[in-house]
Amino acid sequence: MGGEAQDKQELLDSTQYLQESILRYEAIYGEDFVSPGGATMARELIARLRLEPGARVLDVGCGLGGSAFLMAREFGLRVDGIDLSRNMLALAAGKLAAHGLEAQVALRWGDCLDLERRDYYDAVYSRDVFLHIADKPRLFATLAAALRPRGKLLFTDYCCGPQPWSDDFSAYVEQREYSLHTLDEYGGLIAAAGFEAVEGIDLSARFIDILEREIERIDGLEIDAGSRDELRDAWQRKLARVRSGDHRWGLFSARHKASIGENE
Repeated sequence: MGGEAQDKQELLDSTQYLQESILRYEAIYGEDFVSPGGATMARELIARLRLEPGARVLDVGCGLGGSAFLMAREFGLRVDGIDLSRNMLALAAGKLAAHGLEAQVALRWGDCLDLERRDYYDAVYSRDVFLHIADKPRLFATLAAALRPRGKLLFTDYCCGPQPWSDDFSAYVEQREYSLHTLDEYGGLIAAAGFEAVEGIDLSARFIDILEREIERIDGLEIDAGSRDELRDAWQRKLARVRSGDHRWGLFSARHKASIGENE
């Protein structure tokens, strides 16, 4: 992997994804998860893929492995999970062994901008990961190349409303070094990479409900009061940004185009 990926990994693991932070996220999102909606949302999204048992899925930014474990255990899928956070993968490896799913799930450190396999996967799945990647054209071109003809792409990601943004949201995006787009912009980027049947759904209202439930969980965490207050404040500020329309949550799906000459 290139030096840029290593630099990004070191930044993530020294800031947002310290092991202590990961475990607190898991306490909020649910066992094995570090993404909004936890297992309930993941199960719903995996079902949307409508894959046959035995299909191969690339889980980009697999985190603690929760989605990969669901895909294998409940849907009979074979999953390759990659993540840039070594702290995340160290915890996920122990969970994979505990679940006994090593025959169906492989987890490894990897950069989704530098995938080796081509025409291999039946689907690419990701949860709130692409916000870390500035070069979206390269990202979607790489994912398209990894998919078999008619392979499926499905992901959620943080999105944004049109600019100008509030000072608070602008500062948040800059501090996190996020690369955000509107839903329409995202749809155009996906289509430009050779995907068809592109669909973008604004899940911001659902996100508000999820954030409100997560704040209730934060209030029940058995941690020191200062840390609990800090988490609650971060979630409440995120909730305010979503309600303002600056911060949005998108669900995107698409299909890789069939090879030239393939029968329809």
